[in-house]
Amino acid sequence: RIQLKADTGLGRNGCQPADWAELVGAAVAAQAEGTVQVTGVWSHFACADEPGHPSIRLQLDAFRDMLAYAEKEGVDPEVRHIANSPATLTLPETHFDLVRTGLAVYGVSPSPELGTPAQLGLRPAMTLRASLALVKTVPAGHGVSYGHHYTTGSETHLALVPAGYADGIPRNASGRGPVLVAGKIRQAAGRIAMDQFVVDLGEDLAEAGDEVVILGDAERGEPTAEDWAQAAHTIAYEIVTRIGGRVPRVYLGG
Repeated sequence: RIQLKADTGLGRNGCQPADWAELVGAAVAAQAEGTVQVTGVWSHFACADEPGHPSIRLQLDAFRDMLAYAEKEGVDPEVRHIANSPATLTLPETHFDLVRTGLAVYGVSPSPELGTPAQLGLRPAMTLRASLALVKTVPAGHGVSYGHHYTTGSETHLALVPAGYADGIPRNASGRGPVLVAGKIRQAAGRIAMDQFVVDLGEDLAEAGDEVVILGDAERGEPTAEDWAQAAHTIAYEIVTRIGGRVPRVYLGG
């Protein structure tokens, strides 16, 4: 059972339009011999997360043309599909027989330009939590973490979050990565290390063992994957998929 992938403009895998007739012919011949069964024809968008991008229409037209040719030559696909998460959410004309949701399964918006999760009818399905490993008082002028890129402005309480870039917390978000702790959103103070990072609580109090929400649901006042993506100058896809194997998973029904 095989499916034929058309490269309609993404330029990764898939067959170019110029070679499509040859591929379809070979597939139909192999199917006639009983070697394969062609069960689908598909493609993938390059810019569906950019509303109005001209490539969207060009790719959809190319897909329809290549699909029509394959069907004319004897391919009878069970499924035809091209829609990724952003196309699933915003382009119903691309749905065909099935859609392939990736990031949307996490309940995260594929792009800020498309809207927030709430605006798109999504609910974040993933929360990353930790428990404070340590809380201590340090004086003014105290350096925090490697390189002392952060120095305390006054006597303050520092809280240690036992998660770092070995767990998927992006080091690029050092000094900016948001967490919810002691009732407020705060930023990582100084560099994020391999196994830990520090949060400056100021005059607020917390204790070792208190919960920290690293990312979750904005509707609950928690930092989100998009917040971390902006802090790390990347995309939310990377944030939710980079969480490492050391982090325990708990799956909840809902």
